[in-house]
Amino acid sequence: MPPASSHLSPAFPGRAPWGTAGKLRAWQQAAMERYLTEHPRDFLAVATPGAGKTTFALTLASWLLHHHVVQQVTVVAPTEHLKKQWAEAAARIGIKLDPEYSAGPLGREYHGVAVTYAGVGVRPMLHRNRCEQRKTLVILDEIHHAGDSRSWGEACLEAFEPATRRLALTGTPFRSDTNPIPFVQYGEDADGIRRSVADYTYGYGNALADGVVRPVIFLSYSGNMRWRTKAGDEIEARLGEPMTKDAISQAWRTALDPRGDWIPSVLSAADRRLTEVRRAIPDAGALVIATDQDSARSYAKLLREITGEKPTVVLSDDSGASDRIEEFRQSGDRWLVAVRMVSEGVDVPRLAVGVYATTISTPLFFAQAVGRFVRSRRRGETASVFLPTVPSLLGFAHEMELQRDHVLDKPRRGGDEDPYAEEADLLKEAERQQDEDTGEQDQLPFEALESDAVFDRVMYDGAEFGMQAHPGSEEEQDYLGIPGLLEPDQVQMLLQRRQARQIAHSRKKPAEEADLLELPAERRPVVTHRELQELRRELHGLVGAYSHQTGKPHGVIHTELRRACGGPPTAEATAGQLRQRIDRVRDWATRMR
Repeated sequence: MPPASSHLSPAFPGRAPWGTAGKLRAWQQAAMERYLTEHPRDFLAVATPGAGKTTFALTLASWLLHHHVVQQVTVVAPTEHLKKQWAEAAARIGIKLDPEYSAGPLGREYHGVAVTYAGVGVRPMLHRNRCEQRKTLVILDEIHHAGDSRSWGEACLEAFEPATRRLALTGTPFRSDTNPIPFVQYGEDADGIRRSVADYTYGYGNALADGVVRPVIFLSYSGNMRWRTKAGDEIEARLGEPMTKDAISQAWRTALDPRGDWIPSVLSAADRRLTEVRRAIPDAGALVIATDQDSARSYAKLLREITGEKPTVVLSDDSGASDRIEEFRQSGDRWLVAVRMVSEGVDVPRLAVGVYATTISTPLFFAQAVGRFVRSRRRGETASVFLPTVPSLLGFAHEMELQRDHVLDKPRRGGDEDPYAEEADLLKEAERQQDEDTGEQDQLPFEALESDAVFDRVMYDGAEFGMQAHPGSEEEQDYLGIPGLLEPDQVQMLLQRRQARQIAHSRKKPAEEADLLELPAERRPVVTHRELQELRRELHGLVGAYSHQTGKPHGVIHTELRRACGGPPTAEATAGQLRQRIDRVRDWATRMR
């Protein structure tokens, strides 16, 4: 092994390319043994992000080259950054791949090339000719991208059909559409639905048990959102409450608006969490995944105000962006802000804290985003991901350990109704280049007015902990201050203790000093959700009438009511507080007559 091996990623074993198997991880060795027993032409390996798919693939490539099963290697990756990363990793074990190859004869010093799916899509016959001239191993990294468009899938089929061996890799082997993925085998389940069939699978649950990946703590933040619709109506709602799909979307986007209080509060909380993690992991870093370039720049400005340090900002998938990611990877800087591109495949193992500040809501994107934080370097490291309290995201967080397959056939219910249509639309949104100005910013159906943040809950290993608390409170700090080095079972035990302490602290407060957020459930007035909705509806109706009477905006009236009566925003108010405000606004209206 050359001296450069000391710079390999933590996932790479310290071993000769085809030496003894003792230094491979158990799953990598098991996958190798299965491959070498069957010697299949096509092999699909599904392994959770951070488990070491690159290691397995390059070890197998070394074996196949050494035993003259193949004469050259072609790696196909989703992005420019990743193809260079593959070339660098391969070079460290003596496999030289040209990441700049575009056409013509390959230099004699190279064992193959590293290209992107887009590059194959442009010139499939070039790569087909190379496969026909020499026995080729094709490594298809994150192969679900080959189904991104019909043209890419057809190009991959055209280019690599003659390949001697094909190794497909993915950490997220599922898509929301039904574009077939090239070189992936599909089998019918009991319902006659064709699903992708992996040759070897190593899921997050197994990797966590083996200490290969970090346990992930999800910290969810709710809060009161207020926005104005295109029709001019002002709407107030709370993240996490039952709402229509459109209302959830608008409340979510209001939370992420940098002019409100929600995102600064969550970024501050995440930075406090990062400070705690860095006590045990001094070089730990954090990542904000933003929806678009304007938001990314705004979040970077907020982080500079919060931390006093200028964060690294990555706006697009170009050579400059790749260099900035590499600089951040090698540094000890605290924060990286990026638009979409680092949600998949980028290896920055020191990332330990994340803020999911994007409206992309597909399970594919969420899994890839969380995958940026789970790469373990030593036992006991934990990952913390901050989320808005949005039902779909909370569902994804609870399903971290579920294995997913790509479903080729989507069943239809009730005639022409397609239950997967919504998810398919969301996938199209996710797979658009999110860092481009689409012009939609000028046609938004609403205007964000104000937002605030409330610490909602902690999710870990399918369980929930904690009660709601205000940002900056002792109750919130109890969870932000969890040590950065803990074994998975210690995480759960500590969360249970923090929750018990929070409940005990809440019970000591006199009832008149505790607001709705701090009162434990058994001390809150028994009011049904329907009754609360009716009270809110009555209040909003009276505020609307009073607005018409006085010409004052709804938001101003709500603020005056809070000032006069006390208590939290309408969406968090108790039944008693709502009735008090109803009486007060009625009194005001009567006096004006």
